[in-house]
Amino acid sequence: MTTEVYPIWQTVEDEGGERNVAGASDHELTQAASRGDMAAFEEIYRRHHRRVYSLCLRMTQNQSEAEDLAQDVFVQLFRKIGSFRGESAFTTWLHRMTVNQVLMHFRKKKVRDERSSEDEETPDRIEPGTENPGAMPVVDRIALDNAIAQLPPGYRTTFVLHDIEGYEHEEVARIMGCSVGTSKSQLHKARMKLRALLKRQHAPRLFRKLTEAFE
Repeated sequence: MTTEVYPIWQTVEDEGGERNVAGASDHELTQAASRGDMAAFEEIYRRHHRRVYSLCLRMTQNQSEAEDLAQDVFVQLFRKIGSFRGESAFTTWLHRMTVNQVLMHFRKKKVRDERSSEDEETPDRIEPGTENPGAMPVVDRIALDNAIAQLPPGYRTTFVLHDIEGYEHEEVARIMGCSVGTSKSQLHKARMKLRALLKRQHAPRLFRKLTEAFE
């Protein structure tokens, strides 16, 4: 008879009933995050975001650009975290990813500057991620985007139109070709489904925020 052994961070809970991931190794966290565990990904972000930001700042010498690039790195990390195999140190892998992201930014910026110089009337651009400095933290944004993508199409469209784009139910009903009652019903079901998905992904902070917002 064999006994299955779980990493200690999967079995320890704090006083609020949330799992304590602080004792996990980076490799354990990446494995859990690749399965959609947002608590594990948030711990990775907590451990390494200062290092990533500092590297971006050294390379760009621009605080605003460094902040945006650090956010982009972690969005990219979430998408590719399943490809980390532990063959090198996680910090080495993340360092390489950060450098690549900054170099790509420089290449895109060079192209934009060249196009701007060719057209004197080109309007000022707003760089993605700088429109609202007080926006949702990157970990919560990733968790929410991931959960929204898993909603059934009708639920997802209603939720995006009403709760994200700000349309009223009458407008949503016209856009979707349904009744106002159906719009309200789909929105309610979408919110309940989102809460369940976020709870399953171990995103407790965002789960609490949405619970409060939907009450």
